[in-house]
Amino acid sequence: MKVLLTFTELAMLSYWIFAAVVCLGWLVVSPELMYADHLNPLMVNWNWSFLPIDVLFAVCGLVARFGPVRGAKREVLEIVGLTLMFCAGLMALSFWTLQGWFDLMWWGMNGWLVVLASVGLGCRFMAPSERQTA
Repeated sequence: MKVLLTFTELAMLSYWIFAAVVCLGWLVVSPELMYADHLNPLMVNWNWSFLPIDVLFAVCGLVARFGPVRGAKREVLEIVGLTLMFCAGLMALSFWTLQGWFDLMWWGMNGWLVVLASVGLGCRFMAPSERQTA
């Protein structure tokens, strides 16, 4: 689980670095790889509105796992990170559902966030005896 979470959090931070590079015009990406209506300023704002929640879930998770925090503070960071991850994925899926737009790549990535966060939160809240056998 730790490997999957770490990979996902680092991938999310990489996505935003990549998005910034594209936004600055340092790299051109094929329109097929972009989200729907990616030239519409409203859609660009929608995409960038996820920056804070995505960066926060990634940083919370990475600091909880690799930072100097211990005990209750570590648990809080883990739970906050997983909750934000779940919300980010669910918000994106909800939006695309309302728009009636489906793309396997974008749905898959956001579905991954929802599933991974759900499993992570489920593991966090299992009874201690259940956690030891899982």
